Amino acid sequence: MEFQHELIIPNEGLPFKVFLFEGGNGNYVREKHWHTSIEIFAVMEGSLSVFLNDEEYALQAGELIIMNSNEIHSVRAMEENKTVVLQIPLKQFQEYFTAQRFIRFKSAARRLPTEKEPDNRKLAFFIEELYKVYTAGEEGFDFRTMALYYNILYLLVRDYRETKAQEKEIQDSRRLDALSKITTYMREHYREELKLSDMAVLFGYSEAYLSRMFKKYAKINFKSYLQEIRMSYAYRELMHTNKTLSEIAMDNGFYGSRGLAREFKKRYGILPSEMRKSAQDVENSLG
Repeated sequence: MEFQHELIIPNEGLPFKVFLFEGGNGNYVREKHWHTSIEIFAVMEGSLSVFLNDEEYALQAGELIIMNSNEIHSVRAMEENKTVVLQIPLKQFQEYFTAQRFIRFKSAARRLPTEKEPDNRKLAFFIEELYKVYTAGEEGFDFRTMALYYNILYLLVRDYRETKAQEKEIQDSRRLDALSKITTYMREHYREELKLSDMAVLFGYSEAYLSRMFKKYAKINFKSYLQEIRMSYAYRELMHTNKTLSEIAMDNGFYGSRGLAREFKKRYGILPSEMRKSAQDVENSLG
């Protein structure tokens, strides 16, 4: 299971990122992850499920859900869908933080049974319109794009922002904020020999404390998380390059092809050589 901090880069020239969800063809699973940006899924066609705190929220066309900063979530899309994803950097809301680098917005996952849910139709409309205007790229689209974006920010602050937060929730968010800096470093240096003790020194923690941070807030230990990163990149090279298994292993932090094969089978239930052959057979049958 891949479980990682996602690094989000805004669209060029814009303070946000908007795109169509990559699982639009169905049979897609995005495993547990988190990011500092606010993320909104707005389903235009079809359906998908979002998991927050291990609770499933099934979304149909016309529905949306908000993932807050550092809120661990996963996505499952078994059917075809057309879903717009909007990711907003946390710093956009710095004037409205309820605590240092902390803000929360209401969503289906955070609403108490006695609370009235905001009318999502306006927010869904603006998000879908934002995507359409941005992708059309017609003359003056940049002005219209920013106008829609500010309408979205306005609705979020006016109708969705929570003005109270529990101290534990704030502390958990800050821990994930700190952990995201570490996991980003790991993703940038995963080819190197990374040890928990070295990472602890680098980021100013004791080894025992950093180990507890991973287990408590990322729900995975340091070594497993590092292996997941390496395996993700190794899988990509296996399926999209002609590199040998030994080359893939050495390029992605494994000690050799045997180590790669062992970890690969543990995760996928099949040897990498068998996976590659199966993919090639399918490609040949289609070609």
